[in-house]
Amino acid sequence: MSETVVVTGGAGYIGAPLCEELLASGRKVRALDVLLHGQDDIAADLQAKGVELVQGDIRDHDVRRRAVQGADAVVHLAAIVGDPACARDPELSNDVNLEGTRGMIADADAAGVSRFIFASTCSNYGRMADPTEPITEEGELAPVSLYAEQKVGMERLLLDGDTGDLQPTCLRFSTIYGVAPRMRFDLTVNEFTRDLWADRELEVFGEQFWRPYVHVRDAGRAVRTVLDTAPEIVTREVFNVGRSGENYRKADLVQEIDRQVGRGKVTFVTKNEDPRDYKVSFDKIKRVLGFETTMTVPDGIGEVIAGLDAGAFGDPFDGKYRNIS
Repeated sequence: MSETVVVTGGAGYIGAPLCEELLASGRKVRALDVLLHGQDDIAADLQAKGVELVQGDIRDHDVRRRAVQGADAVVHLAAIVGDPACARDPELSNDVNLEGTRGMIADADAAGVSRFIFASTCSNYGRMADPTEPITEEGELAPVSLYAEQKVGMERLLLDGDTGDLQPTCLRFSTIYGVAPRMRFDLTVNEFTRDLWADRELEVFGEQFWRPYVHVRDAGRAVRTVLDTAPEIVTREVFNVGRSGENYRKADLVQEIDRQVGRGKVTFVTKNEDPRDYKVSFDKIKRVLGFETTMTVPDGIGEVIAGLDAGAFGDPFDGKYRNIS
């Protein structure tokens, strides 16, 4: 009998490609999703491919309990994602990102689930004292947003707290980009590419600040790699997810997009509302798990441009492509 994996947020930006990745690996996949962004068509497509759908809210104990029944592993992606969404409604984000996660951990353990993979973020590194020196998983965590603070708190619970018999692994994802069924245009690479493709004026702040980036499907491959690895190697471990050569400044992104689209206007402005500046090392995930990304940011930019040229997204400025409208 094949392994059953529950993916919370399974119809989301990372979740849908991940469900497809896990299906391709021969696993049974159950997606738990409230379909907050109207992804009924994505959910239906996943079901047609063989994914079992549990539609509901991770804050609901009965929904969680139904989702984890008989499961071997949980991949916990569901969250109010990103600094702007969390800042707009802190109470909701605490309910979902903290209480919902605590409930998911408790219910998974009570159901006898063994593996628990928690989607965290490289934003946990915040503003580094020296962003030119790539930070490892052992580096200081300095979150500068509510979203990152919540992720740090849940990491600590999983790594140091009482989680029963669960075998947790924390994955700190780089900033995600690329084309996926539940497309997002409120992420840096995708947004910048769309705006310049549309010949709009793009305002960029913090153009010299460093961030790492990873393609949405590579993020899913990283989760599968952890599940394919013996538990004793990954339990209570943290892995940065990305590639060491894929740290970029916003100025670098703009330059590459301009090279590929050749239109639009960029204005560099000064703002102090997002001080994150971090360059990240991904040596551990390569060394321990043999994981390497398949896509680079220039590849992803080309992919988004091709989708825009083909009209794949309808109106790419539609509010459905943002986590907050």
